[in-house]
Amino acid sequence: MNIAQSIAIVVPWTLWLLYWIATSNRVKETARKEASLSRTLQSIPLISGGALIVLPDFNTAALTFDPHAIGPLQLAGIAVLLAGLAFSVWARLHLGTNWSVSVTLKEDHELVRSGPYGLVRHPIYTGCLLALLGAVLIGAQWRGVAGLVLIFASLAYKVRVEESWLTGHFGRAYSQYRRDVAALIPGLF
Repeated sequence: MNIAQSIAIVVPWTLWLLYWIATSNRVKETARKEASLSRTLQSIPLISGGALIVLPDFNTAALTFDPHAIGPLQLAGIAVLLAGLAFSVWARLHLGTNWSVSVTLKEDHELVRSGPYGLVRHPIYTGCLLALLGAVLIGAQWRGVAGLVLIFASLAYKVRVEESWLTGHFGRAYSQYRRDVAALIPGLF
């Protein structure tokens, strides 16, 4: 992968991250928070997968900026990446003050089932996975696919933890939501 491809991936993700940080304090107080060990178990494959997707090859040619490294496949990847990030932002806005970066239950936590939460139960993760798929298309390398698999595994683990908590908190209402709406990918997972 060329540095131009890495830049095409990193710039939109950086803007997304800045938005995430800027809005992170506009949330309800935390009632229960995920243990550090569980968070670490999620982070290791997440960081490793991200590195496989984003980092340029370690050779001189890859570190030379080559705008020709952005062809039709990369442009399609940029479109998919931007669509995924936009979907995750929509979900974040829709979730409002119930949002948190790690698995938590908030004070007066609400079960949100509308907007993107009517399409999938974890639309922020779905949007991020879609954006990562776009990044894999931009990089056009098999190591990117391996990175995507690692990140999917990390998010699948996080979904299990989160769903356990939400089922315990909301009971039948969340059990019904699980029957009605897919977790991450409609028709698959």
